[in-house]
Amino acid sequence: MNYSPLQKARYEYTPKLPGMLRHGIAEIGVKEGSETQSVADQDKIKALFPNTYGKKEITFEKGQNTSAAKKQVVGVILSGGQAPGGHNVVCGLYDALKATNKENVLYGFKNGPSGLVDDDYLIFDDAYINEFRNTGGFDIIGSGRTKLETDEQFAISVEVCKKHGITAIVIIGGDDSNTNAAVLAEYFAAHDTGIQVIGCPKTIDGDLKNEDIECSFGFDTATKTYSELIGNIERDANSAKKYWHFIKVMGRSASHVALECALETQPNICLVSEEVAAKKMSLSQIADYIADSVEKRAAKGMNFGVAVIPEGVVEFVPEFSALIGEINELLAGSKAETFNALPTWAEKYAFIEQGLSKESMSVFAILPQGIQQQLFLERDPHGNVQVSLIESEKLFSALVADKLADRKKKGTYNGKFSALHHFFGYEGRCAFPSNFDSDYCYSLGYNATMLIQYGYNGYLSKVSNLSAPASEWVAGGMPITKMMNIERRHGEDKPVIRKALVELDGKPFKYFEAHREEWAADTCFTYPGAIQYYGPAEVCDITTRTLALEQE
Repeated sequence: MNYSPLQKARYEYTPKLPGMLRHGIAEIGVKEGSETQSVADQDKIKALFPNTYGKKEITFEKGQNTSAAKKQVVGVILSGGQAPGGHNVVCGLYDALKATNKENVLYGFKNGPSGLVDDDYLIFDDAYINEFRNTGGFDIIGSGRTKLETDEQFAISVEVCKKHGITAIVIIGGDDSNTNAAVLAEYFAAHDTGIQVIGCPKTIDGDLKNEDIECSFGFDTATKTYSELIGNIERDANSAKKYWHFIKVMGRSASHVALECALETQPNICLVSEEVAAKKMSLSQIADYIADSVEKRAAKGMNFGVAVIPEGVVEFVPEFSALIGEINELLAGSKAETFNALPTWAEKYAFIEQGLSKESMSVFAILPQGIQQQLFLERDPHGNVQVSLIESEKLFSALVADKLADRKKKGTYNGKFSALHHFFGYEGRCAFPSNFDSDYCYSLGYNATMLIQYGYNGYLSKVSNLSAPASEWVAGGMPITKMMNIERRHGEDKPVIRKALVELDGKPFKYFEAHREEWAADTCFTYPGAIQYYGPAEVCDITTRTLALEQE
């Protein structure tokens, strides 16, 4: 196999560990903190998790290792979408297992949680692990989105684990995956299986965080990758001086990615979905907000700019959410077949016009035809509109173009407006991890082994103090149930990990808010450039602007 020079060099990079994990395994002790409770719905969560609820947070520190010496056979699962650094979680887990006892074994269940149910696996060895150190992607064992949530799946999982003598399962995933990890841990405890479950916090969206989890892995690399691309586009815009670039970035449920990219690159416009919802902004108001920037810049002879748009922003617009709800009802059951059988868009439009309320129809009518049709594309498994398929970057540029046309008629605007569109998503999910993510992920995996060794179940591998140098990071664990609340999902109350949205009173947003008026009117672009792996620590190991501001 041929390797690029960077790939070869990254194989040889030695990730940095928190200070207390740098001691020999025999010198890693544990300090227990206070008992925990869930963030909300305490009585309901406790009733659902009687065996794993209320456990103590723990921190690893230098001291005598008091864990029982025993052979560990561990299974690891990559769950959900890819995030840079996942390979290093597996490598850290493997290295710590082998450092604890050379007889320890690590199974990798293939293609996500389904690998456990299907008993589809590989057994890691040094040669195989070494091919993936410090590299992007999840191709070491593959990932998948199967959910472990039924008693039948749990029972099969127990049998597969018993067949191989597996003592613990590590699930590397986001909020849904770690919710599943908590449910699986409770099942294993309730049935006295002796099998532990440990989770690791992964998602490039940045919405798996709280007072304990400062950052999910992959967010650092993905936002730096997107910011490099956005910076390149800003430089092009400032060179050609004739295009407005509308750039959609990942983040359906929260705007952490968009906000971090804005802090890194200082574009003229960045929409924050949480602010749109808080202010109950309409599509027309958002379009006016962007058009104001276009008009101010045009008055200075700058007919160019950059707007960053989070993937899920339209779902935060109240009137658009109401429209989506009505469309879902309009096409419920057999009515979808009736609609799909209509031969022309004109007939379909008439069908829509008859079925929507006056308010929702007024919103639907202002949408470009291409966006209108996207709302009626293939439904998700629950029969709902797949909002992620909506090209919101094209939606807003079209609405802005209409606003500017009206202003031109009124004589308030006399500039030129030409829009180009981009979507940065998959480009960031499997990038070579930054030094931060390489170190953080390796620490999470190494730390997970210590949680297993000490017998913890239903815990999340936790590494904190992340804005400091890696030597000062703090390793430990927290019960997954601490992050949970009850939410309504598909008509039922379900225990889930609460998603972390952008806090409008938080330091990252406040910094953005204080500067965006200047960024909108002038050209304040910054160009982060490519991720650096070798050189001064202040360049190569730098954290995200979000994390730096939050930890000030």
